Amino acid sequence: MTDRSFRGLFPILAMPFDNKGNIDEDDLCNEVEFCISNGADGLGLAMASEITKLSEAERNLATKIVVQQTNGRAKVVINTSAPSTNLAIQISENAAETGADSVMIIPPVGVSDYEIRGYYEDIAKTISLPIFIQDITPAPIAPALAGKLAQENDNICYAKVETLPTPPRVSKAIEKGNGELIVFGGAGGSFLIEELERGAVGTMPWASIPEAYKETLDLFFDNKVDEARRQILRFEPILRILSQPGVGFALTKEILKVRGVFKTTNVRGPYDAPDSSTIAETHRILEDLQLSKY
Repeated sequence: MTDRSFRGLFPILAMPFDNKGNIDEDDLCNEVEFCISNGADGLGLAMASEITKLSEAERNLATKIVVQQTNGRAKVVINTSAPSTNLAIQISENAAETGADSVMIIPPVGVSDYEIRGYYEDIAKTISLPIFIQDITPAPIAPALAGKLAQENDNICYAKVETLPTPPRVSKAIEKGNGELIVFGGAGGSFLIEELERGAVGTMPWASIPEAYKETLDLFFDNKVDEARRQILRFEPILRILSQPGVGFALTKEILKVRGVFKTTNVRGPYDAPDSSTIAETHRILEDLQLSKY
Protein backbone atom coordinates (compact mmCIF):
# COMPACT_ATOMS: atom_id res chain seq x y z
CA MET A 1 0.00 0.00 0.00
CA THR A 2 1.46 3.35 -1.05
CA ASP A 3 2.21 5.75 1.80
CA ARG A 4 -0.16 8.69 1.38
CA SER A 5 0.53 10.24 4.79
CA PHE A 6 3.02 12.93 3.71
CA ARG A 7 1.94 16.32 5.05
CA GLY A 8 3.47 19.52 6.37
CA LEU A 9 6.96 20.98 6.05
CA PHE A 10 9.46 19.31 3.71
CA PRO A 11 12.48 21.65 3.33
CA ILE A 12 14.74 21.02 0.35
CA LEU A 13 18.25 20.77 1.79
CA ALA A 14 21.03 22.98 0.49
CA MET A 15 24.18 21.02 -0.40
CA PRO A 16 27.23 22.10 1.63
CA PHE A 17 30.60 21.99 -0.12
CA ASP A 18 33.96 22.36 1.60
CA ASN A 19 36.75 24.53 0.23
CA LYS A 20 37.98 21.65 -1.93
CA GLY A 21 34.58 21.36 -3.59
CA ASN A 22 33.55 18.12 -1.88
CA ILE A 23 30.30 17.48 -0.03
CA ASP A 24 30.77 18.54 3.59
CA GLU A 25 29.27 15.53 5.35
CA ASP A 26 29.31 17.11 8.81
CA ASP A 27 27.45 20.21 7.62
CA LEU A 28 24.89 18.10 5.78
CA CYS A 29 24.22 16.23 9.03
CA ASN A 30 23.98 19.58 10.84
CA GLU A 31 21.42 20.76 8.31
CA VAL A 32 19.30 17.66 8.80
CA GLU A 33 19.32 18.23 12.57
CA PHE A 34 18.62 21.95 12.14
CA CYS A 35 15.54 21.27 10.00
CA ILE A 36 14.19 18.48 12.20
CA SER A 37 14.71 20.56 15.35
CA ASN A 38 12.64 23.29 13.70
CA GLY A 39 9.73 21.00 12.95
CA ALA A 40 10.41 19.48 9.53
CA ASP A 41 8.06 16.60 8.72
CA GLY A 42 10.17 15.58 5.75
CA LEU A 43 13.41 16.48 3.99
CA GLY A 44 14.23 16.66 0.31
CA LEU A 45 17.29 16.46 -1.90
CA ALA A 46 16.31 18.17 -5.13
CA MET A 47 17.01 21.16 -7.36
CA ALA A 48 17.74 23.49 -4.43
CA SER A 49 20.31 20.89 -3.34
CA GLU A 50 22.19 21.39 -6.63
CA ILE A 51 21.47 17.72 -7.25
CA THR A 52 21.99 18.06 -11.00
CA LYS A 53 25.58 19.16 -10.30
CA LEU A 54 26.38 15.99 -8.33
CA SER A 55 27.99 12.87 -9.74
CA GLU A 56 26.20 9.55 -9.33
CA ALA A 57 28.52 8.67 -6.44
CA GLU A 58 27.83 12.03 -4.78
CA ARG A 59 24.07 11.61 -5.17
CA ASN A 60 24.27 8.21 -3.50
CA LEU A 61 26.50 9.57 -0.74
CA ALA A 62 24.20 12.52 -0.02
CA THR A 63 21.14 10.26 0.02
CA LYS A 64 22.85 7.81 2.38
CA ILE A 65 23.90 10.60 4.76
CA VAL A 66 20.43 12.15 4.89
CA VAL A 67 18.64 8.82 5.34
CA GLN A 68 21.00 7.70 8.11
CA GLN A 69 21.02 11.05 9.92
CA THR A 70 17.24 11.36 9.70
CA ASN A 71 16.89 7.84 11.12
CA GLY A 72 13.15 7.65 10.55
CA ARG A 73 12.33 10.96 12.24
CA ALA A 74 11.16 12.55 8.99
CA LYS A 75 10.31 11.37 5.49
CA VAL A 76 13.10 11.58 2.92
CA VAL A 77 12.28 12.60 -0.68
CA ILE A 78 14.95 12.34 -3.39
CA ASN A 79 14.72 13.99 -6.79
CA THR A 80 15.56 11.30 -9.35
CA SER A 81 14.81 13.21 -12.56
CA ALA A 82 16.83 12.36 -15.66
CA PRO A 83 16.59 13.07 -19.40
CA SER A 84 16.10 9.39 -20.25
CA THR A 85 13.63 6.92 -18.80
CA ASN A 86 16.29 4.27 -18.20
CA LEU A 87 18.50 6.67 -16.27
CA ALA A 88 15.58 7.95 -14.18
CA ILE A 89 14.69 4.34 -13.35
CA GLN A 90 18.27 3.59 -12.33
CA ILE A 91 18.53 6.67 -10.10
CA SER A 92 15.11 5.94 -8.59
CA GLU A 93 16.07 2.35 -7.82
CA ASN A 94 19.30 3.58 -6.19
CA ALA A 95 17.31 5.99 -4.02
CA ALA A 96 14.92 3.22 -2.99
CA GLU A 97 17.77 0.84 -2.13
CA THR A 98 19.47 3.56 -0.07
CA GLY A 99 16.36 4.03 2.06
CA ALA A 100 14.49 7.00 0.59
CA ASP A 101 10.79 7.20 1.42
CA SER A 102 9.79 8.77 -1.90
CA VAL A 103 11.16 10.09 -5.18
CA MET A 104 10.35 13.33 -6.98
CA ILE A 105 10.58 13.60 -10.74
CA ILE A 106 10.47 16.54 -13.16
CA PRO A 107 8.89 15.72 -16.54
CA PRO A 108 11.17 15.49 -19.59
CA VAL A 109 11.34 18.62 -21.72
CA GLY A 110 10.43 18.90 -25.39
CA VAL A 111 8.28 15.79 -25.76
CA SER A 112 4.55 15.18 -26.08
CA ASP A 113 2.15 14.49 -23.23
CA TYR A 114 2.01 10.91 -24.51
CA GLU A 115 5.76 10.52 -23.92
CA ILE A 116 5.61 12.24 -20.53
CA ARG A 117 2.85 9.87 -19.48
CA GLY A 118 4.90 6.85 -20.56
CA TYR A 119 7.98 8.19 -18.77
CA TYR A 120 6.19 8.36 -15.41
CA GLU A 121 4.34 5.08 -15.87
CA ASP A 122 7.51 3.17 -16.74
CA ILE A 123 9.23 4.48 -13.61
CA ALA A 124 6.19 3.74 -11.46
CA LYS A 125 6.24 0.09 -12.56
CA THR A 126 9.83 -0.41 -11.37
CA ILE A 127 9.64 1.02 -7.84
CA SER A 128 7.07 0.78 -5.07
CA LEU A 129 7.90 4.14 -3.49
CA PRO A 130 5.40 6.99 -3.78
CA ILE A 131 6.26 9.39 -6.58
CA PHE A 132 6.05 13.19 -6.59
CA ILE A 133 5.38 14.85 -9.93
CA GLN A 134 7.37 18.09 -9.87
CA ASP A 135 5.78 20.83 -11.94
CA ILE A 136 8.27 23.66 -12.56
CA THR A 137 8.27 26.62 -14.94
CA PRO A 138 11.03 25.27 -17.25
CA ALA A 139 9.30 21.87 -17.36
CA PRO A 140 5.59 22.28 -16.60
CA ILE A 141 3.16 19.41 -16.52
CA ALA A 142 -0.51 20.12 -17.16
CA PRO A 143 -2.74 19.59 -14.10
CA ALA A 144 -5.00 17.40 -16.22
CA LEU A 145 -2.11 15.07 -17.07
CA ALA A 146 -0.85 15.00 -13.47
CA GLY A 147 -4.36 14.15 -12.30
CA LYS A 148 -4.71 11.38 -14.88
CA LEU A 149 -1.38 9.84 -13.87
CA ALA A 150 -2.48 9.84 -10.23
CA GLN A 151 -5.81 8.23 -11.02
CA GLU A 152 -4.25 5.46 -13.10
CA ASN A 153 -1.08 4.71 -11.05
CA ASP A 154 -1.34 3.98 -7.33
CA ASN A 155 2.15 5.21 -6.41
CA ILE A 156 2.06 8.41 -8.51
CA CYS A 157 0.14 10.18 -5.79
CA TYR A 158 1.93 13.46 -4.96
CA ALA A 159 2.67 16.67 -6.82
CA LYS A 160 4.88 19.65 -6.03
CA VAL A 161 3.43 22.61 -7.90
CA GLU A 162 5.92 25.38 -8.75
CA THR A 163 4.87 26.70 -12.15
CA LEU A 164 3.70 30.27 -11.58
CA PRO A 165 1.11 31.29 -10.63
CA THR A 166 0.99 28.37 -8.20
CA PRO A 167 -2.36 28.85 -6.39
CA PRO A 168 -4.64 28.22 -9.40
CA ARG A 169 -2.47 25.30 -10.52
CA VAL A 170 -2.80 23.77 -7.05
CA SER A 171 -6.60 24.02 -7.34
CA LYS A 172 -6.65 22.56 -10.82
CA ALA A 173 -4.28 19.69 -9.99
CA ILE A 174 -6.40 18.68 -7.00
CA GLU A 175 -9.58 18.91 -9.09
CA LYS A 176 -8.14 16.83 -11.94
CA GLY A 177 -6.72 14.27 -9.50
CA ASN A 178 -10.24 13.52 -8.29
CA GLY A 179 -9.04 12.67 -4.79
CA GLU A 180 -5.96 10.70 -5.91
CA LEU A 181 -3.39 13.52 -6.13
CA ILE A 182 -1.96 15.04 -2.92
CA VAL A 183 -0.47 18.46 -3.60
CA PHE A 184 2.39 20.39 -1.99
CA GLY A 185 3.29 23.97 -2.77
CA GLY A 186 6.74 25.06 -3.87
CA ALA A 187 8.33 28.21 -5.27
CA GLY A 188 10.12 28.88 -1.98
CA GLY A 189 6.90 29.15 0.02
CA SER A 190 6.18 32.61 -1.39
CA PHE A 191 2.47 31.78 -1.86
CA LEU A 192 2.10 29.41 1.08
CA ILE A 193 -1.20 30.70 2.47
CA GLU A 194 -2.80 30.93 -0.95
CA GLU A 195 -1.68 27.37 -1.77
CA LEU A 196 -3.04 26.04 1.52
CA GLU A 197 -6.36 27.79 0.92
CA ARG A 198 -6.54 26.04 -2.45
CA GLY A 199 -6.02 22.61 -0.86
CA ALA A 200 -2.25 22.06 -0.62
CA VAL A 201 -1.24 19.87 2.34
CA GLY A 202 2.26 21.26 2.81
CA THR A 203 5.22 23.04 1.28
CA MET A 204 8.73 22.17 0.07
CA PRO A 205 10.75 25.41 0.44
CA TRP A 206 14.36 26.48 1.02
CA ALA A 207 15.90 25.00 4.18
CA SER A 208 17.28 28.20 5.71
CA ILE A 209 14.21 29.44 7.65
CA PRO A 210 12.14 26.31 8.41
CA GLU A 211 10.43 27.81 11.47
CA ALA A 212 8.76 30.47 9.30
CA TYR A 213 6.90 27.80 7.35
CA LYS A 214 6.33 25.40 10.25
CA GLU A 215 4.64 27.95 12.48
CA THR A 216 2.51 29.15 9.57
CA LEU A 217 1.44 25.59 8.71
CA ASP A 218 0.60 24.79 12.32
CA LEU A 219 -1.54 27.90 12.67
CA PHE A 220 -3.33 27.29 9.38
CA PHE A 221 -4.12 23.65 10.17
CA ASP A 222 -5.37 24.78 13.58
CA ASN A 223 -7.91 26.95 11.69
CA LYS A 224 -6.11 30.16 12.75
CA VAL A 225 -5.84 31.43 9.19
CA ASP A 226 -5.48 35.14 9.99
CA GLU A 227 -2.69 34.39 12.47
CA ALA A 228 -1.02 32.15 9.90
CA ARG A 229 -1.16 34.97 7.37
CA ARG A 230 0.40 37.41 9.84
CA GLN A 231 3.08 34.88 10.71
CA ILE A 232 4.31 34.36 7.13
CA LEU A 233 4.10 38.12 6.46
CA ARG A 234 6.80 38.62 9.12
CA PHE A 235 9.17 36.75 6.84
CA GLU A 236 8.08 38.39 3.59
CA PRO A 237 11.30 40.47 3.23
CA ILE A 238 13.54 37.38 3.38
CA LEU A 239 11.21 35.37 1.15
CA ARG A 240 11.33 38.17 -1.43
CA ILE A 241 15.14 38.16 -1.42
CA LEU A 242 15.33 34.38 -1.71
CA SER A 243 12.91 34.43 -4.66
CA GLN A 244 15.28 36.47 -6.85
CA PRO A 245 16.23 34.39 -9.89
CA GLY A 246 19.59 32.64 -9.62
CA VAL A 247 20.77 33.87 -6.21
CA GLY A 248 18.69 31.64 -3.97
CA PHE A 249 21.40 28.97 -3.75
CA ALA A 250 24.05 31.37 -2.47
CA LEU A 251 21.73 33.32 -0.16
CA THR A 252 20.32 30.15 1.40
CA LYS A 253 23.86 29.06 2.23
CA GLU A 254 24.67 32.55 3.51
CA ILE A 255 21.72 32.33 5.91
CA LEU A 256 22.69 28.83 7.01
CA LYS A 257 26.22 30.06 7.70
CA VAL A 258 24.97 33.05 9.70
CA ARG A 259 22.76 30.68 11.70
CA GLY A 260 25.70 28.38 12.49
CA VAL A 261 24.63 25.42 10.34
CA PHE A 262 27.23 25.69 7.53
CA LYS A 263 30.89 26.65 7.65
CA THR A 264 31.01 27.82 4.02
CA THR A 265 28.73 29.29 1.36
CA ASN A 266 30.30 27.53 -1.62
CA VAL A 267 28.03 26.98 -4.63
CA ARG A 268 29.01 24.89 -7.65
CA GLY A 269 29.25 26.88 -10.85
CA PRO A 270 27.82 28.14 -12.95
CA TYR A 271 25.64 30.30 -10.73
CA ASP A 272 24.76 33.96 -10.24
CA ALA A 273 26.44 35.35 -7.13
CA PRO A 274 24.54 38.00 -5.17
CA ASP A 275 26.29 41.35 -4.90
CA SER A 276 27.59 42.73 -1.61
CA SER A 277 24.55 44.97 -1.13
CA THR A 278 22.19 41.99 -1.38
CA ILE A 279 24.24 40.06 1.16
CA ALA A 280 24.29 43.06 3.51
CA GLU A 281 20.52 43.45 3.15
CA THR A 282 20.07 39.75 3.93
CA HIS A 283 22.11 40.14 7.13
CA ARG A 284 20.06 43.17 8.16
CA ILE A 285 16.79 41.32 7.67
CA LEU A 286 18.06 38.34 9.66
CA GLU A 287 18.97 40.69 12.52
CA ASP A 288 15.50 42.25 12.39
CA LEU A 289 13.88 38.80 12.51
CA GLN A 290 16.09 37.75 15.45
CA LEU A 291 16.30 34.18 14.21
CA SER A 292 18.06 31.85 16.61
CA LYS A 293 21.40 30.27 15.78
CA TYR A 294 21.80 26.51 15.65
